[in-house]
Amino acid sequence: MRAVGLLLLLLALCGSGAQGELQETETTKTTTPDIWAEVRALRDMVVELKVELRNVQAAVTDSESQVEELKAELMVTNVYVELLQRENSELQTRLSSSESELLISKTRIETLERENTERKVAFYTGLTNSGHVGPFNTDITLKYSRVFTNIGDAYNPSTGFFTAPVRGVYYFQFTMSGHQAGLMGVQVYKNNQWIMWNGENKEEGGHEYMTNSVVLELMAGDEIHLVLPSGYSLFDDSYNHNSFSGSLLFTL
Repeated sequence: MRAVGLLLLLLALCGSGAQGELQETETTKTTTPDIWAEVRALRDMVVELKVELRNVQAAVTDSESQVEELKAELMVTNVYVELLQRENSELQTRLSSSESELLISKTRIETLERENTERKVAFYTGLTNSGHVGPFNTDITLKYSRVFTNIGDAYNPSTGFFTAPVRGVYYFQFTMSGHQAGLMGVQVYKNNQWIMWNGENKEEGGHEYMTNSVVLELMAGDEIHLVLPSGYSLFDDSYNHNSFSGSLLFTL
């Protein structure tokens, strides 16, 4: 019985050892395939990372190319902006010059218009409608008070003076008439200088006429007036027997 028990115990141990070896073999077989799977997974991951790295590198290269292109475009844009600024500055200069020329032209036009207005000089006047004028015991300035034409306002009826507005050549004409016997005549003065005498001694009454004219070179501001000499007389009424007229022929 004891031998049978020992035999059973030995068989049990053998069975137990065989079972342990079988379990170890199965564990090894199970573990080995798992390691290779992980290795393959790691390899695939590395491959994917390399692909992604190449893609990233390509993207970086493309970005760098774009950056260079943008830099080139920016440089071109800066040059274009500088050209536009220079052109704008030139245009501003030309505009200022044009404005100055326009102002000068406007000033010249205004001057020409003013000169053209001043060049239109003509007047025609009658002496009075009150009848006899003189004789007086002193020379008097004749004031032709009946103004019919006074273009340019160069003649002043309050003083009897014509004042030249511009330098030029002027034409003057005067007609005188007396009605009573005695001396009849006028003197022509330029400024305060006597330049012409016109007179006649009438032996009897009645209308008698005398007309004369003169062409004078005058400076702007020169004055022309007529004087009735002492002891002389004239006669005038609404028929304008005595007249004084003048006009600018041309400027100098």
